[in-house]
Amino acid sequence: MLKVAMLSTGEEVLHGDIVDTNAAWLSEQFYQQGLQVSYRSTVGDKLDSLVTELSHLSHEFDVVIVNGGLGPTTDDLTSTAAAQASKQKLVLFQSWLSEMETKFSSRGLSMPDSNLKQAMLPEKAQVIDNPIGTACGFRLAINRAEFFFTPGVPSEFKRMVSDQIIPALVSQHPNVLPNECSRIYTLGLSESGISDKLDLLRLPKGYELGYRSYLPFIEVKLFGPMADMETRIKLLQIIYGHLKDNVVSVDEPMIANVGGLLSEERLSLSIAEQASGGYLTSWAHDEAILAGCLKQSWVMNALLNDSMVEQDPLAAALALAAATRENSKASFGLSSGAIRDGVFAIALSTSQGEWGQVLKFSREYNNKAQRKLISAVMLDMLRRHLEQKPMFGEYSSLHRQKELYVPASAL
Repeated sequence: MLKVAMLSTGEEVLHGDIVDTNAAWLSEQFYQQGLQVSYRSTVGDKLDSLVTELSHLSHEFDVVIVNGGLGPTTDDLTSTAAAQASKQKLVLFQSWLSEMETKFSSRGLSMPDSNLKQAMLPEKAQVIDNPIGTACGFRLAINRAEFFFTPGVPSEFKRMVSDQIIPALVSQHPNVLPNECSRIYTLGLSESGISDKLDLLRLPKGYELGYRSYLPFIEVKLFGPMADMETRIKLLQIIYGHLKDNVVSVDEPMIANVGGLLSEERLSLSIAEQASGGYLTSWAHDEAILAGCLKQSWVMNALLNDSMVEQDPLAAALALAAATRENSKASFGLSSGAIRDGVFAIALSTSQGEWGQVLKFSREYNNKAQRKLISAVMLDMLRRHLEQKPMFGEYSSLHRQKELYVPASAL
């Protein structure tokens, strides 16, 4: 099996001033090609540390992607470190110097002297073109490993990896087969709850499960060979069978799933939000298809005022959902009522009837987390109606105090 590592460089990455999105992106892209990254490390802008890490990786891995440190400033030390680790001289690559000069002159500028540094590479390096920046990448063998050095700017890095590095590795290692990751999105189960259901599954060779937890969802990820679709479908069916009612979508987020369901039937939605504080409206606008189905939204104060203290929260949420649907002439009205002591009501109004429920948080959440959870359960009510599933789901983070269905004939 090909052993692949990635080294990210820079004090800003090491100290968390910026999030290393390049590393996550590379891991995903490489995995799809069967080139699994098995090790990642981060080193700051210290020459000795860079040389030490490059030397270590050169003895342990077959392929190493190095990201960052190819700029024109004094703290960009990757080329110097590569030369020292490979025991080579830094030499001027005239071809890249000419390329940089052309880039500057095409914009009516003169190239600063500091950019000359970007054409100084280890003598046995092979230049990797950068069509959109001044930092070329380069390829260099050090001990047992083939190194690919890349700029840290995400757009330049991704272009270089997609257009040049991945094709080169795929061509060089034709026996490495592409992989695929299928995702099952769940709502309402805890990580331990999912683990109890799935940990005893015996997966075929080449397949494995992974999990990604982020409020309010947990993704169950099935990794395996891309070509073996029959086995993949069977495994997904088994996993789905274990998670059943808590599965909200497969291979796309719930928000995209709901948008697709509405769009296919040319249905529309209006939203009225109190407890969710506008989070659902903002979330809907992140998904273009769902945003196109949204007719209008109201966002009101999430707290109870004195005139509402004695009002039944479920009746109020039902009236709010009906009013927003009727006033906007939408197919559906979705509402969250006011919140008090962690208790809130949500409701869905349709031409076939109305559904409402009163829920209470089963643990402490900050305000933003509360709005996320409330919005997810609101959207889940709509999804359940569209998929003709039981309307009231079970959620480990919430306790249902009351539920109600009002048929259209009673309205």
